[in-house]
Amino acid sequence: MRRTIDLCKFTMVVFSLLLLAWPSPSEAVRIKDIASFSGVRDNQLVGYGLVVGLSGTGDKKDSVFTMRSMVNMLEKMGVSVDMRQMKPKNVASVMVTAKMPVSAKPGSQLDVTISSIGDATSLQGGVLLQTPLTGIDGKIYGMAQGPITLGGYSVEGEAASATKNFVTVGRIPGGAIVERGIPFDFNNQDKISLNMFVADFSTTMQVAERLNTAMGGQFARAVDATTVDLSIPPEYRNNLVPLMASLENIEITPDSPAKVVVDEKTGTVVLGRDVRISRVAVAHGNLQVMVQEGMDVSQPNPFSMGQTVATPTTDINIQEDNQRLSIIEGATLQELVDGLNAIGATPRDLISILRSMKAAGALHADLEVI
Repeated sequence: MRRTIDLCKFTMVVFSLLLLAWPSPSEAVRIKDIASFSGVRDNQLVGYGLVVGLSGTGDKKDSVFTMRSMVNMLEKMGVSVDMRQMKPKNVASVMVTAKMPVSAKPGSQLDVTISSIGDATSLQGGVLLQTPLTGIDGKIYGMAQGPITLGGYSVEGEAASATKNFVTVGRIPGGAIVERGIPFDFNNQDKISLNMFVADFSTTMQVAERLNTAMGGQFARAVDATTVDLSIPPEYRNNLVPLMASLENIEITPDSPAKVVVDEKTGTVVLGRDVRISRVAVAHGNLQVMVQEGMDVSQPNPFSMGQTVATPTTDINIQEDNQRLSIIEGATLQELVDGLNAIGATPRDLISILRSMKAAGALHADLEVI
């Protein structure tokens, strides 16, 4: 009898492992790609500094804050200067920003972004002087310094100039050194929350069920559309890294509401997988009105004592496409795309067509215009 029970337990364990190892659908994604774990986050750091060594492309004399910063810096070094005699064309005031992970320790290096805040025309060839980086609490967490790298260039001559990308924003890879760590102990947590990037009850519930299946118990609970609370099993207390490493790679198939996103600035239209259209007849025609202005000259006959006058002329050309009614019905995304292509709709036309379908109640999706 005992052997039979042990055999049943072994069979159940093997079956559970086979379910977890079963090939997932092609649209499956890992949990760490759609959610974040509480406590695992970045902290924003910011600082004000000076970039020196510019080839005449720095701030102009009107940037009083740049000159005042130079005076303060030089006075701290024991150099007395007169602000009225300074010409800061080789210096630029900048803001320095960085992201500091919660696990960063003193001595770790961070990438920093340098952005001009004055009227400097280029930061090419500049060097950032020592700049303290502070958090939202006002405390200094790092120091940044080093030569700046740009993703472009700017060349200017007497009659022409050439610019590629932005030359007033640069980066220093590993340019900041962490001086103070975040007072947070990840392993001392008794409960962890998963925060979903997209609010959806179906996806959140699926994550909770998959976590319980993988851990072999009711440890995960969906709190709302974006939060899953996870209780730490006793065997993983004070040792959460192995648990997180195994759970974050569990694959699920996320669900999302049907949505159509329209970007009118570029004419981009993106349709979600679950967008549906009821049977509807569409006729879409383009109306083009061309107005061309011109001037004719009326020349009098010789010796007629007349005057030469200019008379304006206007040519108006109206062209309207004669499109027939087309029946569109989309049970799948491919059918929807085929139906819209059948009437010859361009991306700009799609914006008007989709809006009209939404107003008619035939478009079963959330229409979002950005």
